[in-house]
Amino acid sequence: MKLRVGYELIYECVQPTPMMLMLNTHFSRAQDVLSADLLAVDPPVAITQYRDTFGNLCSRIVAPPGLISLSTTALLDISDQPEKRETLDYQHAIETLPDECLMFLLGSRYCETDLLSDIAWNLFSSSHPGRRRVQAICDYVHQHITFGYEFARPTKTAFQAWQERKGVCRDFAHLAVALCRAMNIPARYCTGYISDVGVPPPWSPMDFAAWFEAYVGGSWQTFDPRNNVPRTGRVLMARGRDAADVAISNTFGPTKLVKFDVHCAPE
Repeated sequence: MKLRVGYELIYECVQPTPMMLMLNTHFSRAQDVLSADLLAVDPPVAITQYRDTFGNLCSRIVAPPGLISLSTTALLDISDQPEKRETLDYQHAIETLPDECLMFLLGSRYCETDLLSDIAWNLFSSSHPGRRRVQAICDYVHQHITFGYEFARPTKTAFQAWQERKGVCRDFAHLAVALCRAMNIPARYCTGYISDVGVPPPWSPMDFAAWFEAYVGGSWQTFDPRNNVPRTGRVLMARGRDAADVAISNTFGPTKLVKFDVHCAPE
């Protein structure tokens, strides 16, 4: 299946504004790319790029005063079948985990493992360790939180999402990540595109999506507590400890987002 992904974001800046952007598909999808998602900036400005400590591709610009458009489009050749769940499901003892997994056991800006540890152990200590425990966490989060765009708040943490029982996909992911870490399962936050292929209408306006990966069975495996079913057309853009590591933009000055348009659909 050929999947077209991309976006147009328009910001209004009142002064020259440095911006850090994370708006490209992840290098792990390179083998699927038919047409690359090159960042287009209007008016044109110099772009420099680097990879952060998680391997995400980041762009740096200085936006001039006024309106600036950031856009791209890419074409990928991906499976037209729903994603398959991994069969290996054992949970590693902490002392046997690879070194690179250890940071994903710790609390982070939006995932307060200290506040959620007792809750996690009360809820999931009797569940089967490994993938089935992670799925039990996803089932719980999926049922515990009511989804709604009106519940979005950029400062909302996992513990607050647990208390309020409402949020958007990033809140589902943050709560599941924090609960996994509290149960000694490495978990990392992911963001990207998810198509509506195979999903009955009505469809919500297309947006970037959030899910997570847990290290079980000797590999990083994908979990999605917001949708909680296998999906077709999931395209990773970036991963990190939580949403603070994978923000689509960080702006260093007063800015206003005046247009936000995301597309992800078969061609």
